[in-house]
Amino acid sequence: MADRALPNGTAVVHHAPVDTKIAIRDFLVSRRTRLRPQDVGMPALAGQRRVEGLRREEIAALAHVSVDQYVRLERGQASRVSDTVIDAVATALRLTPAEHRYLHGLARPAPPPRTAVRRGPVRPSVQCFLDSLRAAPAYLVGHGGAILAWNRLATRVFVDFAEVPEDRRTLGWVIFTNPRAREAYVDWPLKAHEAAAYLRNELGRHPHCPELTRQIEQLCCYSQEFDTLWRRHGVVELSHGVTRARTRFGVVELCREILRLAGEPGEFVILHTPATPDAAAALASLEAPGTD
Repeated sequence: MADRALPNGTAVVHHAPVDTKIAIRDFLVSRRTRLRPQDVGMPALAGQRRVEGLRREEIAALAHVSVDQYVRLERGQASRVSDTVIDAVATALRLTPAEHRYLHGLARPAPPPRTAVRRGPVRPSVQCFLDSLRAAPAYLVGHGGAILAWNRLATRVFVDFAEVPEDRRTLGWVIFTNPRAREAYVDWPLKAHEAAAYLRNELGRHPHCPELTRQIEQLCCYSQEFDTLWRRHGVVELSHGVTRARTRFGVVELCREILRLAGEPGEFVILHTPATPDAAAALASLEAPGTD
C-alpha cells in the first residue's frame, strides 16, 4: 500500500495489519532474527553469518518439523500446517504465552466480531461499581482498547475521557495522542510499549475486525512513536503491575489490577489502588468535594 505522511510531514511506511499472511511472516521473521545460535544451544560458527538471527532450517530443526513445513508457516500459509507444527515452532522460537496465542490467533482466526467497539450502554451495575471506588481510579476497557466507562477519580489522575471524542476514546489514541496522558504517566515510554503491544495482541484475537485494523492503520500514520513500536511486533496481555502517575499533589504509585467482567467477553476493568500511604492521601485530596 502507498506510504503516508505524519502531520509533521515525515514519511511513514504504511502497514497492512489486516493481511494475516503478512502479519504471520513479519512476526515470525522478527522472532527468528532476535535469536542467536548460542541462545538455543547451537555452536556459534566462526566468521560472520549472512543472516541476522537463526536461519529457517535452524528453526525447523529446533522445532523437529520439516523445513518445508516451517517455510509454509512463515509464508503465511497456515492452513497447510497443523496446530502441532505451530505449537512446535512457538516453542522453538521461545515465544511467550501471549506471543504464542497471538501466532495461533493469526493462523486460526476467529470469525470477525460484529464490532470491535461496543456502542451500547454499559450495564448500570458496572457504572455503579466504578463510581463506588472512591479511593481508586478505574475505567472499563472493551474490544480494541475502547474506554467504555470510568469513575471520577480516573479523570483526575489520568485523562478526562468525557472530553475525548468517542471515536478516539481508546487506549491507543489516548496514550499516543493525548497531551494529558503523556504528562500523567511518569513512565510514558513503558505505557506506550504496553499499549502498542496490547493492540497487537488484540489483532491476533480479531485479525479481520475492520474497526481494530482501521485504528492501527491510523495510529501508524498519525504517530511516529506508535509506528516505531508497531514494527517491533511486541505482544502483551495487560496484567497487574505498578503505575506511577503525576498529579497536582505529586507523583503517586498505584497498584494496577485487571478485573474481567462476567458476561462481557473481552471487557475488563483496570483498577488502580494506592501503593503507599502518601498515594492514598493524594488520591483522597483529589477526590475531595470541590476539587477540580
